[in-house]
Amino acid sequence: MITQMFTVGAFFTNCYVVSCRQTKEAIIIDPGFNDCFEAEKIFKLIDENALVLKFVLDTHGHPDHTCGNKMVKEKFHVPILIHEYDAYMLGKVGKSIAEFFGFENSSPPADASLHDGDLVKFGRIILKVVHTPGHSRGSMSLLGEKEVFSGDILFSGSIGRTDFPESSELDMSLSLKKLASLPDHFVVYPGHGPTTTIGEEKHSNPFLQSL
Repeated sequence: MITQMFTVGAFFTNCYVVSCRQTKEAIIIDPGFNDCFEAEKIFKLIDENALVLKFVLDTHGHPDHTCGNKMVKEKFHVPILIHEYDAYMLGKVGKSIAEFFGFENSSPPADASLHDGDLVKFGRIILKVVHTPGHSRGSMSLLGEKEVFSGDILFSGSIGRTDFPESSELDMSLSLKKLASLPDHFVVYPGHGPTTTIGEEKHSNPFLQSL
């Protein structure tokens, strides 16, 4: 598996292009780019490496993670996937949310909803959906063989905010316990900030140490 990270948008969101080395099939996780210039850098990577994009995956429904969905869908004609509880944040409702936060772009409705335990397959890669609410009701993490895409649940040295509508400190605590149970060597690809490992976070992240 090849993972390439782009930091995009006003909120410095991490957008990931994840591809299968053998088959060239790929997905985009959290396309939070809000202008064509940022989008083109990612699209150029896909085109130059002859990747075959299969899906867009949103770890949750906040516009800094979803505002580029439309641009991806228009270029590559791929389905948009999000957890069932955050699906309402896309489409018409999502446009209002995006405009409120000053985003020029927003996402069309999701093409399919994901649920805890679902498997997302592309090429020879399988990512397991782990429902990790707390930052939003439908936040999810994507679990691979030795990595996890944690969205806005777990960051390097910190965690996602729990003061938004449908956030929950209790749910966040339970979700962090799920992630902390992963092997120490697992690489964490967060929604914002640098990559880290589960072991490093258990050692130094005060929010995991307090569990």
